[in-house]
Amino acid sequence: MIRVVLPAHLRNLAKVDGEVRLEVAEPVTQRLLLDALEERHPMLRGTIRDRRSGRRRAFVRFFACEEDLSNESPDAPLPDPVVHGKEPFLIVGAMAGG
Repeated sequence: MIRVVLPAHLRNLAKVDGEVRLEVAEPVTQRLLLDALEERHPMLRGTIRDRRSGRRRAFVRFFACEEDLSNESPDAPLPDPVVHGKEPFLIVGAMAGG
């Protein structure tokens, strides 16, 4: 069971409290995880990834196991602690400005 932590505005949009738990077939990748998330919560389509290109939106970041995975290939396997539910996959809205 994969644990996903969404930022507050996306939790509100998806109408969830706390973590989202997803079953994702192995090998678990960002692409498969996000596909499962959007399938379960269709209102999130287009908020995390561009609907046409499937690329991560510029002001969204992905973290797991204290590492920034935002620029990793969407088809790279996620870390084992995430795959086994020991660590969450964090989706974070990046901050900009000054």
